[in-house]
Amino acid sequence: MVRLVETSYLSAATALIWIALYYLPIGGAFFRLALPLPLALLQVRRGSKAGLEGVSLLVMLLIALMGPVRGPLVLFPYGFLSLWLGWSWFRGLNWWISWSVGVFIGTLGFLVRVCLLSFLVGENLWIVITRAGYLLIERIIDLFNIPWIPDLIFVQLAALFLVVFQEFIFVLTLHAVAFWVFPKLQASIPMPPRILNNLILWDPI
Repeated sequence: MVRLVETSYLSAATALIWIALYYLPIGGAFFRLALPLPLALLQVRRGSKAGLEGVSLLVMLLIALMGPVRGPLVLFPYGFLSLWLGWSWFRGLNWWISWSVGVFIGTLGFLVRVCLLSFLVGENLWIVITRAGYLLIERIIDLFNIPWIPDLIFVQLAALFLVVFQEFIFVLTLHAVAFWVFPKLQASIPMPPRILNNLILWDPI
């Protein structure tokens, strides 16, 4: 009974965070960071079965509230990322494993979401990311005064690098927040690697 109630509450909380992220014009970074954590916490506390139930309930709630197209978008990458992180923390996997696979899931989910949203709005949203990659290359060229004009493939690789780097920081931040917060909620995750001790092992409260 407790597991059922906890699953319902944490799934509903995740659904509210997703709706806020989707519709509110402010607080996007905070909502994005908070989104995978409730269901990951559920899985750490109650096991993999509860985590799967929580994600399934989340998707059904969002389909009811947002429709059959926008609702399931929460899976890419946040739903799958919460499942992976919750499972790896529950199993006590090393941070390097949970972090690296999490970056892959986050990157792949981001690209899938861009494709789906591009289809929904009828516009290629990858162009926005490609433009950001070009601006990054242009700044580096100006900074070092390099006489070079990048081709399209290099610009696309720079855009992909930006996506991977964003997920690299995002998943590491999720690990750090979970490491600080989860023990206060009667859950815990494995200790960080030694190389990250100075960055992670401090109490923000």
